[in-house]
Amino acid sequence: MRYGTGVVLVVLAACLWSFMGLAIRQIGEAGTWAILFWRSVGMVPVLFAFIAWRSRGHPIARLRRVGLAGCVGGIGLVLAFAGAIYAIQATTIANAVFLFAASPFLAALLGSLLLREYVRSATWVAIAVAGVGMFVMVREGLAMGEMAGNVAALLSALGFAAFTLTLRWGKLEDMMPAVVLGGVFSMIAAALVLGLQGASLMVPLRDILISMLMGAGLLGTGMVLYTLGSRVIPAAELTLLSMVEVMLAPVWVFLMLGETASSGTFLGGGILMAAVAGNALSGMRRKPYAPPIT
Repeated sequence: MRYGTGVVLVVLAACLWSFMGLAIRQIGEAGTWAILFWRSVGMVPVLFAFIAWRSRGHPIARLRRVGLAGCVGGIGLVLAFAGAIYAIQATTIANAVFLFAASPFLAALLGSLLLREYVRSATWVAIAVAGVGMFVMVREGLAMGEMAGNVAALLSALGFAAFTLTLRWGKLEDMMPAVVLGGVFSMIAAALVLGLQGASLMVPLRDILISMLMGAGLLGTGMVLYTLGSRVIPAAELTLLSMVEVMLAPVWVFLMLGETASSGTFLGGGILMAAVAGNALSGMRRKPYAPPIT
């Protein structure tokens, strides 16, 4: 695959993911756990079929190969997926997606603490700048009564960071089997939580269909495109290209639903995204020492 083709695939993936917030806004009654369950029902078959295609008909062997690291990473994705859905329901799309972008910095912090990984000076500076941006956004959310959504968004970013860390810990170059496990674990966790709450998975059919289409068409297909494209793109450039999702997500809900965000959200988000872009640009000047963070 050529570099240009990889760029197109990654940007297409980011564009698909950017519609996630708009799709969740179309759901009427289903709560976080019901959406998580049915979205995973739509996502898992798509990713499983992709693994079967890549492994020439031996997907179970690929799933077994991920071991403990893949299982722990899958559990991290439960937190990431559930936190993201709740955050989008509880705060503005702009607020949620900007805070999701903190995940690479949380991964760097966890990697330094738990795996003793080297963190570049430029990344420490970017982490400090990102911290200022997150503080501005969280403070704004507290003033507007949206603190729960901000916390959920940060927990989601932490879940993705934990997933990334387990890939490096287990030296897993293929993330897709772990994502499938994350989808399966998400279905189990959602069913258990709803059962404990005395709630039902049988939400309105429209909500089920939207959730499943979201899982298969946006999340699942996006993951396939991203995985294919990321094979020929350095990690730092992947980070920059993935910012397309963060930029577009607030645009869709503004154009379709008239949803806007506060000045504090855009100020803090702008600071955070500048930190992400600066860290990625500085990383493009050196050979990455770890597999791409996906």
